[in-house]
Amino acid sequence: MPDPMERTGPGAVPLRRVRAAFLDHLGAERALADNTLLAYRRDLCRYVGYLEDQGLTELAQVCPGHVGAYLGALREGDEEHAPLGAASAGRALAAVRGLHRFAVREGWAAVDPAVDVTPPVPPMRLPKAAPLEVVERLLEASGPADAPASAARADLLAQRDRALLEVLYGTGARVSEAVGLDVDDVAEAVDAADTGGAVGLVRFRGKGGKERLVPLGSYARRALGGYLTLVRPTLVASGRGGPALFVNARGGRLTRQGGWALLSAAAERAGVEGVSPHTLRHSFATHLLDGGADIRVVQELLGHSSVTTTQVYTLVTVERLREVYASSHPRARWAGGGSR
Repeated sequence: MPDPMERTGPGAVPLRRVRAAFLDHLGAERALADNTLLAYRRDLCRYVGYLEDQGLTELAQVCPGHVGAYLGALREGDEEHAPLGAASAGRALAAVRGLHRFAVREGWAAVDPAVDVTPPVPPMRLPKAAPLEVVERLLEASGPADAPASAARADLLAQRDRALLEVLYGTGARVSEAVGLDVDDVAEAVDAADTGGAVGLVRFRGKGGKERLVPLGSYARRALGGYLTLVRPTLVASGRGGPALFVNARGGRLTRQGGWALLSAAAERAGVEGVSPHTLRHSFATHLLDGGADIRVVQELLGHSSVTTTQVYTLVTVERLREVYASSHPRARWAGGGSR
């Protein structure tokens, strides 16, 4: 990597050279993905271009006020760029902060002008949970609850779809975790299927490789039992399924994209809009809390490292309480002509 200091001397490092060196560092030493590197390049080209329009060409000329003004410009937009929302502006500022942090670490700057410029706080978006009746309609539209009588490929895939969606809603798993399951991960759950209502356990591998055990109720066990007994053996007859629990029509492991596609198809048949695999995860958590589950238990079931992440679901249930109260209590709304 070329050293800008060798050609310019301390205090006179051109911004464009620092940008080039930082991008080389991201690509060669941190090995960022091509799309991520492209986003950094786009953000930093815009940042350096903004500074140059202000008459700044060297690193030492940049002060915190310039970085803050740039953040404001991102939010306001201009003739060439639409205004950025809080999340997008925060991502762009992260690239700027990384650039200046890199310059200080390399000894090309004595101070970091971006260190005290904080990103905008995105508005809180409450998780979107579907009502129980919508979830049930979606599950019914995905396929039969029992193994199909015929061996038609469409019937087999429908039973697989039902089993996957029952697992997603019954455990609150991420779709990537569900399609990553192996048969051995649900062995105990399937063994418990005939023990008069005993709840089996499923082993999920979450973010960072962290494992957790989640109970699996009777509806999901019933769908999984039929799928494993009569459906999966036929789908993996080609011998390419390996240990994967959920497989595609060719016998290979079902992908995350495949899970999205089958859910979208079921949602279309059910007449449900705006549904994703995460909707089932949100519904799982919200319905548990509505039913009186302890938030710490929900945290463990979801695999959250901090209860703070889980607490957003309590806001959902409070909002639901307000809706029910406002629509049901005879004195919840003022019926007169003015406000009260």
